[in-house]
Amino acid sequence: MRYSREHKQETHDRIVRKASVRLREKGAHGIGVADLMKEAGLTHGGFYAHFDSREALVIEAFGYAMDRSMEHWRKITGEAAPDKRLALIAEAYLSALHRDNPGHGCSIPALGAEIARESPKTRKAFAGKLDEMIELMADYIPNLPRKAARKQAIATLATMAGTMLLARIAGSSELSDEVLKAGKDSALDVTKRESKAAAAKKAKPS
Repeated sequence: MRYSREHKQETHDRIVRKASVRLREKGAHGIGVADLMKEAGLTHGGFYAHFDSREALVIEAFGYAMDRSMEHWRKITGEAAPDKRLALIAEAYLSALHRDNPGHGCSIPALGAEIARESPKTRKAFAGKLDEMIELMADYIPNLPRKAARKQAIATLATMAGTMLLARIAGSSELSDEVLKAGKDSALDVTKRESKAAAAKKAKPS
């Protein structure tokens, strides 16, 4: 039976969506192709009609996941003042909800350590999406020159992702909550300084 191009693309997208969740939950090598295909309602044999290799699926899946993270950031900051957006992202990111739902969260703390040991092709693809995240965060630091805003975005994202990784290592415990709070306080200190800089700039006579 021949399927339309649209049906094939829908199936392809369904596999990517399922894989993006399971890879973040189980790790880059924590679930096999057969199980991923089964969860998508397909047979193992159909995999290579959609992907050249498992690596190709992994690249698409984490790319999809990182795109969804950035889409979420845009959504929660859409109506906020420019100097408040970074704080909103940090609040949502460094939450117990995010900690306890890795399958629907950021790929960096979920997969970053494993991606660092993958092939150059996989690392390059991940780095490209990481750079997009950094650029988006830099857009939310409006009161610094672009180079300085990018530097601050990198530091803030590193704080957020590192905090989430440590919080998950500690599990749902008092230590985990303590880690989340410390990381959030650190990230929000940065955003408060940005807000103060914005206020001072507005108050300064032209």
